[in-house]
Amino acid sequence: MRDNYHIPSGCAISGIMSEQGKTFGGEMIITSIANMHFRANGLGGGFAAYGIYPEHKDYYALHLTYDSEAGREQAEKIIGDYFIIRLDERIPTRPVSVIRNRPVLWRYFVSIKGEVKEEHYDLSEEDIVVMAVMQVNSQVQDAFVASSGKNMGVFKDVGYPEDIGEFFRLDSYKGYLWTAHGRFPTNTSAWWGGAHPMGLLDWSVVHNGEISSYGINRRYLANFGYKCHLHTDTEVITYLFDLLVRKHRLPIETAAKVLAAPLWSEIERMPDAEREAMIALRSVYGGALLNGPFSVVLGSTKMMVGLNDRIKLRPMIAARDADTVFIASEEAAVRAVCPNPEKIWNVRAGEPVVAVLRDNAA
Repeated sequence: MRDNYHIPSGCAISGIMSEQGKTFGGEMIITSIANMHFRANGLGGGFAAYGIYPEHKDYYALHLTYDSEAGREQAEKIIGDYFIIRLDERIPTRPVSVIRNRPVLWRYFVSIKGEVKEEHYDLSEEDIVVMAVMQVNSQVQDAFVASSGKNMGVFKDVGYPEDIGEFFRLDSYKGYLWTAHGRFPTNTSAWWGGAHPMGLLDWSVVHNGEISSYGINRRYLANFGYKCHLHTDTEVITYLFDLLVRKHRLPIETAAKVLAAPLWSEIERMPDAEREAMIALRSVYGGALLNGPFSVVLGSTKMMVGLNDRIKLRPMIAARDADTVFIASEEAAVRAVCPNPEKIWNVRAGEPVVAVLRDNAA
């Protein structure tokens, strides 16, 4: 008789994207992540969704979580300093018995004030939004910004992801890209801010693993104005993608070589030109290298990316069916929503899988 035991290798992650920009409800991503229920332990989970606010697509959508009225007042003061609030409202939820100790969940659709742009004339709009987010997350004790991009939002909580999806009424939204996370925290506390996805601007990251280089990465990011205050190593991954791709304008494939760089023994065997390029990347971006076991799904307005560490110490599967791309920790999570994909494969160590929103997408 077989022993009934289960050994989870960390968290559960899943992502689904239509490259044609076709929107679909949240039920599919909930089904996918729920299939990996036993990879999580109920101490955190959540979802990121893109294309869900078409009527407000020109405004930044700020999702905030408040633990006290004082925290809300302080955060709204900062928001008011930077932004014109076009609309604000409570994020809709429904009662779910297992979701307890619920904070106040609020969203704001905002645009940057003209005088703020003039004062910070040397910064882009995105830089100003990042500055505001960093100020709230670092200075306000009982508030944090879950997401701050346009036409997207992050919904997360302490609990199992399928319950969180029910709580946030994700069946009432339609998006063209969804990511999800079921958390199994090993060295950080379970709280709303530490749940995944981690978001900044339109970036969102779900992560399975552990970043042993967190301290180095955090200090490196501080040189560029990023402040890590959410007590999870996943925060540095999110900020590093923003730094490398948005600010330094590296192609996503090059950013992947920075974050999951080949071993020096591999670099030494590369052809001359490739070897010199990799040495330059390692020299310039040494503080951005992610060490430790990880698999990551990155979401953004234009793409979804799956990336493993350079040794592939965490599992990751990718699949394609027509214009839809799937990435997940387990094959079963893909087949739960797409039983017979046209192609399914193991993601290779350090080599990104990239799904891109097509120029003619609806």
